[in-house]
Amino acid sequence: MSLRSASGRTRQIVALGPVLFWRGLDMLLPPRCASCGGLIDGAHLLCIGCWRSITQITPPLCAGCGLPFDFDVGADARCADCLAEPPVYHQARAALVYDDASRSVILSFKHGDRSDSAQTLARLMVQAGRDQIIAADLLVPVPLHQHRLFARRYNQSALLAQAIGKLTDRPVLVDGLHRHRATASQGRLGRRQRLRNVAGAIAVPQSRREALSGKRVLLIDDVMTTGATVSVCARALHRGGAGLVDILTIARVVRSHSG
Repeated sequence: MSLRSASGRTRQIVALGPVLFWRGLDMLLPPRCASCGGLIDGAHLLCIGCWRSITQITPPLCAGCGLPFDFDVGADARCADCLAEPPVYHQARAALVYDDASRSVILSFKHGDRSDSAQTLARLMVQAGRDQIIAADLLVPVPLHQHRLFARRYNQSALLAQAIGKLTDRPVLVDGLHRHRATASQGRLGRRQRLRNVAGAIAVPQSRREALSGKRVLLIDDVMTTGATVSVCARALHRGGAGLVDILTIARVVRSHSG
């Protein structure tokens, strides 16, 4: 065998190395559906059955909070809640309805060490928030307190923001907000309780005020339940010098389809 052909064979083996590694890993640790845990193709997040059970949010929507309407009542129509109490943010959009089907996916992403879900979830969010992404100057994730970040090892909102930034070529300011006070879990709290819980806990660091000054910000989070957390973050961004603030989440709770 000539030196040239041996060198070419070596390059082929090196090129195949990563492919063989991931195939071997899939054999040892076969990829599983992020919802039901069933075996899946490694290129996907969910099995076909779980994909079909997930409800994506599509127009018609409330022009403010993004609540889906049962029927079209006009492009600028707002839901009863937004009319009664206009949100502090400009617009909010979400990719999925937060229900039993989507909950398992999101919880596995947040607490089940499924950080690999970020890319697929980010693509869904890009579809849902395309207009808000185009208009944004910066993407900023909802922050975690350092104690929770240490326990979880990653901020799921930051992973989503970075994935969306790469998909859409938008800059991400990962530390644009800082949660300087630990807060209790909000799982069983109502809106007013949630507002009190996070009030004063989130702020723009002094070192990031210049970067945010006058910028239109797209705030990234996982789930919008009552809107309390994103509202506190939006107020903090405004106080820190940002301009309009939009919201984009994986999912949102839909309690009613009020027009």
